[in-house]
Amino acid sequence: MLLSTFQQDFLEAGCDEAGRGCLAGPVFAAAVIFPPDYCNPLLNDSKQLSEKKRMALRPIIEKEALDFAVAMVSAEEIDRINILNASFLAMHRALDQLKQKTAYIIIDGNRFKPYKEIPYQCIVKGDGKYLSIAAASILAKTYRDEYMDALAPEFPKYDWLSNKGYPTIKHRNAVLTYGSTPHHRKTFKVTEPQLKLF
Repeated sequence: MLLSTFQQDFLEAGCDEAGRGCLAGPVFAAAVIFPPDYCNPLLNDSKQLSEKKRMALRPIIEKEALDFAVAMVSAEEIDRINILNASFLAMHRALDQLKQKTAYIIIDGNRFKPYKEIPYQCIVKGDGKYLSIAAASILAKTYRDEYMDALAPEFPKYDWLSNKGYPTIKHRNAVLTYGSTPHHRKTFKVTEPQLKLF
């Protein structure tokens, strides 16, 4: 069972991003604030859930959260400031949109760029430990997938409907064969060994 909050003293927002390892498309991030005593046994890290379950949970999260926001940073911006900074910027943009005044932030991962003067805690695998981060991972992932699905018909050779911009063998081969689109990250190399094969 995931925990509702990391600390009890302040109103807390959970943040996560989606699309960091993609060759194409923006990186998305979400911020979610739940009531301190919130409970939902179905919530989990988005990577552990099927697409159908993620889409079923999204309206529940949006209805039951005290506040939530989703933001993105474009491929062009990623090329300009690098993917790590772009991930932080996407989270900052999501936090900017919250109407509730959050006083503490928990972030999935081990690095973060401070947001205003608000205290924060990075939590490795936080999307599998805290409800608000899990919810943020689901929102970021589902909104990003929808964005890539909407682009896909214009660029059918790249198979974005199934790979969402991630570096599958088919996607890499399409880039090598047909070149990149305006939505591709020019600073990401298709042949780099650290890009995992999916």
